[in-house]
Amino acid sequence: MGISDVKTYPLRAHLDEPFGFSQNWYHDRTGVLVQILTDEEIIGWGETYGPSKPVCTIIEDVLKPMIIGEDPFDVEVLWERMYHSTKPYGQKGIVIQAISAVDIALWDIMGKAAKKPIHKLFGGCFREKVIAYATGLYFKKTEELTKVLVEEALKYKNEGFRAVKMKIGLSPKKDLENVRSIREALGEDILLMVDANYAYNAHTAIKLGKKLEKYDIYWFEEPVSPEDINGYAKVREALNMAIAGGECEFTRFGFRNLLVKGAVDIVQPDISMAGGFTECKKIAEIANAWHVQCIPHVWGTEIGLAAALQFIASLPDCPPSLNPIPPMLEFDTTPHPFRSRVVTKPIRQKEGFVDIPKNPGLGTKIDIESIQKYSAR
Repeated sequence: MGISDVKTYPLRAHLDEPFGFSQNWYHDRTGVLVQILTDEEIIGWGETYGPSKPVCTIIEDVLKPMIIGEDPFDVEVLWERMYHSTKPYGQKGIVIQAISAVDIALWDIMGKAAKKPIHKLFGGCFREKVIAYATGLYFKKTEELTKVLVEEALKYKNEGFRAVKMKIGLSPKKDLENVRSIREALGEDILLMVDANYAYNAHTAIKLGKKLEKYDIYWFEEPVSPEDINGYAKVREALNMAIAGGECEFTRFGFRNLLVKGAVDIVQPDISMAGGFTECKKIAEIANAWHVQCIPHVWGTEIGLAAALQFIASLPDCPPSLNPIPPMLEFDTTPHPFRSRVVTKPIRQKEGFVDIPKNPGLGTKIDIESIQKYSAR
């Protein structure tokens, strides 16, 4: 089998109502899908996000010539070729994002060729279903933000979610008000995580975190800037809650630094960003060697969501136990016009769980007409 072509699909849709986090506001949803074709008519799909034009250019002009004619089963060889050929300018950022999308598509091809889901190629399935946590509770342009967030939190509770992640980073005072109100609305039985998106320095994050502890926060995500690894370590040492991070980190080399310096309790590589399946499996194995749990970050369409499900299925419990705390699936609930429309059968949660797909490859079928409808070209 040989790779015959590589195509990119930049997607964009405008939002009727923007939503925000500590760093920015979303007025549009964007993404980049990659289609890899083979001479045996097996097609693979991958995904990344970020600025679509430069990502597509890197895939089409830089990576595509490296893999045309090659066997998609040589995925390790191809990953190393793409990475080392672009190392002078691509150790992090959009080059790794581009490699990630290509790598996901290659694994999709391998799974389809073998007629197995990707988790079987990784060595098997540790769980038949996974806990889904609702990612939402972003900022809205309203003077009654706390009230609006509480209403949203109650919706997740009524939908059966057993875990919810909310945004913080407005100010310590406002964050505490929102967290207190949402914890009261959710009750004690639902896990609650907070995500600051690096809004604070270590001192402020520690001061805020100590006040948040009484609300039984399951993890504190990105308390400080991703470059501030020492700050992460200070926050982790000072607080009685798990510290999570890594969605802005790339490759095993970036995550090695987080682990060596004891910066996090939970690593969050994004398969569509950190290097694809090939690299994220290495990241998870390194984390496991440090007894650190791996819970991937997910953002984008259901192609990326399907990839996360295949990845999570293959992760052993860390630590192993008769009653383990398994990795969870980040289930984005924010407005997204084409998230579920790029596939023919959307992924749904039921009573707080999502089943692991058993179909070959990513386990999902693509709706090419919807992809073309939301094309940004």
